[in-house]
Amino acid sequence: MSDNDDDYTAANEENRFGGRVRRYARVGASASKLAARLATGKMFGGEIDHAKYAAELTSALGGLKGPLMKVAQILSTIPDALPKEYTQALAELQADAPSMGWLFVKRRMRSELGAGWQSKFTEFSHDAVAAASLGQVHKAVLPDGRDVACKLQYPDMSATVEADLKQLRAAFAIYKRYDSAIDAQNIQEELTARLREELDYEREAKHMRLYRHMLADEACVHVPEPVDELTTKRLLTMTWQTGQKFKHFLESDPDQDARNQVALNMFRAWYVPFYRYGVIHGDPHLGNYTLRDDLSVNLLDFGCIRIFKPDFVRAVITLYEALRDEDEEKAVSAYESWGFENPSRELIDVLNIWASFVYGPILDDRERKMGETNSVAYGAEVAGKVHQELRRVGGVKPPREFVLVDRAAVGLGAVFLRLDAEVNWYRLFNDLVGDFDVAKLEARQKDALAQIGLERPDQ
Repeated sequence: MSDNDDDYTAANEENRFGGRVRRYARVGASASKLAARLATGKMFGGEIDHAKYAAELTSALGGLKGPLMKVAQILSTIPDALPKEYTQALAELQADAPSMGWLFVKRRMRSELGAGWQSKFTEFSHDAVAAASLGQVHKAVLPDGRDVACKLQYPDMSATVEADLKQLRAAFAIYKRYDSAIDAQNIQEELTARLREELDYEREAKHMRLYRHMLADEACVHVPEPVDELTTKRLLTMTWQTGQKFKHFLESDPDQDARNQVALNMFRAWYVPFYRYGVIHGDPHLGNYTLRDDLSVNLLDFGCIRIFKPDFVRAVITLYEALRDEDEEKAVSAYESWGFENPSRELIDVLNIWASFVYGPILDDRERKMGETNSVAYGAEVAGKVHQELRRVGGVKPPREFVLVDRAAVGLGAVFLRLDAEVNWYRLFNDLVGDFDVAKLEARQKDALAQIGLERPDQ
C-alpha cells in the first residue's frame, strides 16, 4: 500500500470521527425541546415522570458517549446535582469512541512527532492496549529499553468536549426548571474548567511530575515518569507501570489483610497530596490505577487534578473537628470560609447531614467496615433527606471546590466498600492531619508548584 493509500484510508477514518462531532452538534435541539416540555409540565401542575424524561434525555444525548461519561461519573457522586433518574440514565451510556486504526494512528503520531516518529521507538503496538473517553493508549519501547505508554488523543476532541459541555448545560437547565434545591452553576463551571484542562496532555505531564514529587516518600504508591521529548498537547508518553486491575484483585479472593492493605495504600495515594499539599486527584475511577504484586498502587491518569487554596484544606479539617466535638460555631466558620455567605443555622444543619455521612468513618475511634454507615443504600437515603431539607430551607449553591473533593471522598468510599476493608479510619486520618499547619502546607505547595511550573487556579 502506498503512502497515498494510507492517507486516503486515514482521511476516511478522520471523516468518521468528524461525522461523530457533527452528530453531537445536532442533539442540542432535542435536549432543548425536552427542557421546554418539562417546564410546561411543571407550569400546569402535573406530576413529572422523571423516568420517562430521563429516557428521552438519554436518547437525545445518546450520540455523545465520550467525555460526557466522565461528567456522569462525577455527577453521580454529588447529591442531587441532577435527579437520580437522569444520572442513572446517563451512567448507562457506554463510552463508544471508535478505536483509531493503525493507519490513522500512524498519521496522528506523525502530526505530533514528525515524519520520523517511528525511529524514536524500537517497538510500538499497532493495536491500542487501553481506551478512555479522550484517547487511546499504545504500548511502546524506547531505544534505551524503557517500556512506555503512549496516550494519543482522539481527533477533534476539543470540539467534542465543547459539544458535550453544551449538552451538560442543557441537562442542568432541565433540572433548574423544576427544582431549586441545588443551584448547579458552580458545579457546571467547575466541570467545564476541569474537562477543558484534560485536553492538554502537556499539563497532565506536569500533574504527573507534581504527584511524583508529593508522593516521593510513599513506598505504597507509584507514579509514571513523563517522557517530555515525546509529549505534546495531544500525545502523552510515560513510563509503563505493570500491575493488575482492581477487578482482577477482587476476583482472586484476597484475604482480609490484603484487602485492608490495599485500602490503606489507596488512602495514602489520595490524601497525602491533599492534606500535605492541597492537591486532590478527582477521579478514583477503577481504570485510573492498578495494583502491584506487593499491593502497592500504580496511579495512571492525571487529567482530573484540583489544586486548592490552603485555607480550603484547613476548613475541611475545621468541619471535621466541628462534627467530632459538636461545635456549631466551628461548623459556621468552616462553611463561611468555603464561600457560603451568611449561612442560616437551618442551612448549616442540613449541610451537616451530608457532612456527617461523608465524615462518618473518621469520627469513630475503632476498626470498622465502611459499610456500617456508608453503604450505597444508606447514602441514597441520606441524599434524599438532604434534598428534601434543602428545598424546605430555600436551596443552596455549592462552591466549585466541593465538586472534586466530594467526588474523591465518595468515590474512594465506594472502593473501600468493594474491598470490604476493616480499618481504623479515625486513626488513619488523625495520623495524617495531626500535625497540620496551614502555613507549612502553603510553603510546601508554593515550592512544589514552582518546581513543576504549575500555577494554582484562581477558582
